[in-house]
Amino acid sequence: MRNFARVLPTQGGSFDVAGKETELIELRELASAPDLWNDQDRAKEVTQKLARFEGIIESVAILEGRIEDAEVLLELSAEEGDAETAAEVAAEVEALDGELTLLERESLFFGEYDDRPAILSVHAGAGGVDAQDWAEMLLRMYVRYLERTPFKMEIDEIQPGDEAGIKSATLTIKGDHAYGSFEGERGVHRLVRISPFDSAARRHTSFAGVDVIPEVDLADVEINPEDLRIDTYRSQGAGGQHVNTSDSAVRITHLPTGAVVACQNERSQLQNKNRAMQLLAARLAELARQERLEEIDSIRGEQTEAGWGRQIRSYVMQPYQLVKDLRSDFEVGNVQGVLDGDIDQFIDSYLHWRRANAAE
Repeated sequence: MRNFARVLPTQGGSFDVAGKETELIELRELASAPDLWNDQDRAKEVTQKLARFEGIIESVAILEGRIEDAEVLLELSAEEGDAETAAEVAAEVEALDGELTLLERESLFFGEYDDRPAILSVHAGAGGVDAQDWAEMLLRMYVRYLERTPFKMEIDEIQPGDEAGIKSATLTIKGDHAYGSFEGERGVHRLVRISPFDSAARRHTSFAGVDVIPEVDLADVEINPEDLRIDTYRSQGAGGQHVNTSDSAVRITHLPTGAVVACQNERSQLQNKNRAMQLLAARLAELARQERLEEIDSIRGEQTEAGWGRQIRSYVMQPYQLVKDLRSDFEVGNVQGVLDGDIDQFIDSYLHWRRANAAE
């Protein structure tokens, strides 16, 4: 029988119930604040997190009681040789095992920023037009995945490619554990296929980089307006219903750091500017965290050119079919399924790999 006591610790360990109970007190105080609903997005975030934490803690308490009852019944059935009771306990244990597996996934989200919204950027790397096409394929993969999940998504900006595909794109993802779920996508993604742009039908290797940072509150970051260059331009590119094609797109450059952000999704230039400022705040907050850390990759990972030898995941379409994560070694043969948005297993495999490495 599975040892449930090791799976469901009440303090510390892989599932910090005590820590969540402490945070629950803070969430209840926030939820009771009279001005909470002045910011509806913030209010929804607080109330949803409160409901989730209350549900988790209640589930833990119920499961602990059921486990204790099952252990008592198992001991009694063994002492009395009661096969019928033993069968009932076995059925209960099987049900508990499934519920514990679902609850155990919550323990994979332990990072400081895991509950924050995620800002995910895709940019073409080495490989010319093939790389730009590959970047668009990756963007489509994430959009297809997000469209069938509870996550909410907004495409902030798309820069189209010269001949095909995209040079870059940025989207914001909101929902439970948004940053924690997508942090593992950060890095270089490598594609091997017969190039549709090669008249000789030769096999090409293309690269695209994915960057993921947590969103922060604009008020938490001090930005000097004199350090900014603000440009406006016409929205364009393969955005479909997600991108507003107007003259209101805004690009902001932070001159001291060289950080560049853009937004073209909103209906007015002012809205795009405000959203771009939020994106910039997240970028600058990330740079500040990097400066405070001894190792740059503690939060964000090493930022390097999207090219050979730096990939985190490989997608091979020829001469065989395989998608492999080079950190967790998880792999599947259904490449098209992955490109159509079936990435749940890659997200989970990274989360397990992250937890295993954090424990070392």
